[in-house]
Order: sequence, then C-alpha cells, then structure tokens
Amino acid sequence: MNVKYQIVKQFLKLVPINKLPQNRWGDKIWSLKRFIQVHKRLPTKLPIYNDVLFNIKTSDEIIDPLRVFTTDKEFVKLFVKAVIGEKYNVPTLAVLHSTEDVSAYDFPKNCCIKPTHASGEVIFFKEDNMQIDMSKIQEWFDLNYYLLPRERNYKLLKPKIIVEPLIFNSENPSDYKIFCFNGKPKMVQVNLNRYSNHSRNFYDIQWNEMDFSMLPLKKAENVKKPENLNELLEISEKLSSYFSSLVRIDLYTNEKEILVGEITHCSENALSIFSPVNAEMDASKLIFS
Repeated sequence: MNVKYQIVKQFLKLVPINKLPQNRWGDKIWSLKRFIQVHKRLPTKLPIYNDVLFNIKTSDEIIDPLRVFTTDKEFVKLFVKAVIGEKYNVPTLAVLHSTEDVSAYDFPKNCCIKPTHASGEVIFFKEDNMQIDMSKIQEWFDLNYYLLPRERNYKLLKPKIIVEPLIFNSENPSDYKIFCFNGKPKMVQVNLNRYSNHSRNFYDIQWNEMDFSMLPLKKAENVKKPENLNELLEISEKLSSYFSSLVRIDLYTNEKEILVGEITHCSENALSIFSPVNAEMDASKLIFS
C-alpha cells in the first residue's frame, strides 16, 4: 500500500489540478489528488468516514436524482414538505431567477440572502446593517459551485437567489447536523456561533460527548442536550431514509420549533481532518456500526 501510495502521489504531482476536464474522469482525479494532499493516504473501500464520502462523491451515488434535487436550497423544501410537513421549512420570502429580479426586489429587513445552487455563501440584511452588497448577489448568477469542490450534484443546478427571514430572528441559531447511515441517525454535530466565535462538538445519539473535533474549529464547553433531541433524531431518520449510505441532515432549533436548513451529501468534500487524527476511526465505528 505504501508503494502504491507513493506511485500515485508522484503521478498526481504531474497533473495540473485546475486543468482537469469537467467530466467524471476529471472529477475523480481532482478528488483523488485533494484526498491525498489532505489525508496523506489513498482512499479505500472500507467503512471509514472520509473514505465513504469520497466513494459517494466519485460514484453515481452523488448524481442520484434525489441527491441532486435536494442539493438545491429551493427544491429541498419541496422534499421536506412532502416527507415531514411544511412547518419544518424555513419560510421563503422570494426566489429571484435573474439579475433583473434582484435589481427590482425590495429586500426586507432581517432577512437572509443566499444562492440556491452553492454552499457557504450568505448575506444577512438587518436593520442596523450596511447596504446589501448587490454586486456580490449579481456575481452569484455566474457561480458554478461544482467547479470549486467538484461535487457533481451541484453541476447542473440553475442559478437562483433565495430570500428567507432570519431563523429564530438570529444570525447564529444553534445548528444541529445529524449524520445518518442507511436511514439511521448515528452522530450529532453541534455548531455554535457560526458567524462570531464558531465552535462545534460531536455527540452520539444518546448525547454522550465524543472526545474529538474537526479542525480548524475548537470544541465548545457545557453544551446542554436539547429538550427536543428525540424529535430532531426522528426528523433526521424520516428524511435520511430516502438515501442509501451516508447523508447529513442539517437542522435548527430553539427547543420549541425545528427547521430544516439543508441536506448535505458530501460533508466538507470528504476532506475533514479529525483532531486527534486517529479519532476518524472512532467516528467511523460510531456511524457505520
């Protein structure tokens, strides 16, 4: 394995990652090169956290029609409504389909603005905020997010902008990301203060804290078990039951209401770095057992 790793590593050094073709072969080479750069090893077919995600990403699983459909931040709400009900959706204030729509739209105060076809891009517009960066929103229409992580579920998504109210009237609601395998919740990731002092913890589904994190984020202290944890898990099970293998259901709660944020199909692009490094095996046992 060591010899094979060295051979593949040397070969991939000769491959210009930004010039790979935008097809399945190019995506797989791109993903393999990044996996080796980050993890210092070859991916396997074993039930190891990042390896399972890599195999989802580089197989037909990532372009399963339901995975592609629920990658879109507008369409995922149709799936949520059909499976568990409209009350679990973040309300939609508007979906803007063109730069002309954006220019003509009167954005309300205390709203969240994001592209439906990308990840990690967001603008919060509050009463005490400065003017909305309209040029950034316009640029989102030219963004093909697929080209950044080579996740093919994004490749054919139509560019749109979705406008929503702030979840629970906050920029930093508690964010519960529940990893499900074959339709069963297995591990809970809690993200706190995403846009201020970001931290995250990991728990099993009985809310026993795991002794690891993922870089570069620090662990939070004294995170209490949400009173509606069972409902969070039930919702995750219902939504994830439509997907084979690993999927992450992202939820927000104020312990009274629960809202679905999105469904994530290749968490952190199969490039998560555990701290400590050997904790990846602990997380894998938790998820895949």
